[in-house]
Amino acid sequence: MDEIRIVPLHGIPEVEPRHDLSRLLHTALDDAGLSLQDGDVLVISSKIVSKANGLREFPDSADPAQRDALVRANARAIVAERSTPTGVTRIVASTSGPVLAAAGVDDSNVGPAGGSLVLPADPDLAARSVYAALLVTHAPSPLPRIGVVISDTAGRPWRHGQVDFALGTCGLAVLEDLGASRALDADGRELRVTARAIADEIAAAADLVKGKTFGVPAALVRGLPTTMVGHPGEQGAASLVRTGAGDWFALGSVESVRASLGAPPGSMAAEQVGIAFAVPEPRQARLQRVVDLALLRVPALIAPEGVEVTESGLSVSVRNAYQRGYVVARLETALHSEGLAGCEIAVLSDPEDAVSVPSEGHAVAD
Repeated sequence: MDEIRIVPLHGIPEVEPRHDLSRLLHTALDDAGLSLQDGDVLVISSKIVSKANGLREFPDSADPAQRDALVRANARAIVAERSTPTGVTRIVASTSGPVLAAAGVDDSNVGPAGGSLVLPADPDLAARSVYAALLVTHAPSPLPRIGVVISDTAGRPWRHGQVDFALGTCGLAVLEDLGASRALDADGRELRVTARAIADEIAAAADLVKGKTFGVPAALVRGLPTTMVGHPGEQGAASLVRTGAGDWFALGSVESVRASLGAPPGSMAAEQVGIAFAVPEPRQARLQRVVDLALLRVPALIAPEGVEVTESGLSVSVRNAYQRGYVVARLETALHSEGLAGCEIAVLSDPEDAVSVPSEGHAVAD
């Protein structure tokens, strides 16, 4: 690979369900003085695919519950959630495959029709449909060895900012497994676990000329070797999504703790306890949520006499040693979910017997 060229495809109009994407792409290529050739990859924003397929919903913008219902309808599982001034933001495993904020439901660049765009349920099938339409509309035939990538935008764990990634693909080797091919690095050492996400790299590179504010929903990536491009039977982008035992991050760290106490994300129990805000909150409010979470579904026979939020932390009244251990353990766990693991828990057995319990230490007689 000596050079890769990325060309924005200008002039694509506002896409509507009546439009044929393949013809719009061919027209944009003609206007740019380009024709498809071996090794080309067309990268297409998921937005215009959703528009062309009529994947548009109209939740009431004044009712956060309607948008939340739309997100839930496009989610297989909820990974993490935080309250915001405009409602609850959820990171979910989307029905379209990847883990995304709000299931990829998007209100930006939706065009004059308004509403919210949702992602295709099977993005690889959508990419194959575009590829097949290009095959039919291409002249002269046969269609060169090309690939199609439907791109979307997502944040990444451990990194600020968003990048484009391959939501759906056709005709492209999405992963280059250097370990399986026993490739060597520049020093001659064997690469054992290195696998390049080629499809994601192509999507991210194309976004440099598409952008989010340029009104350019497609780009041509030229110069890739035909060993990577032009094989419609290749596995699609769905194969890049980690699921099952390979997914080490099926829940957020806070949500894992809350789930262990009976309040998994997205559940009625989570709403009952209260969802942490994405912005800083008063300590007292966080402590009250700790109490509500710790006492969630605690049997009446084990429930403490009372738990109070105090200036120094928490005060719990119990009847016996078993109750003390059970309730304090749940409170300590709940404190971790709010980042308050160092908070003191004062345990009162009766008016003459008080014990101070550091949340990560042993009970110390007062």
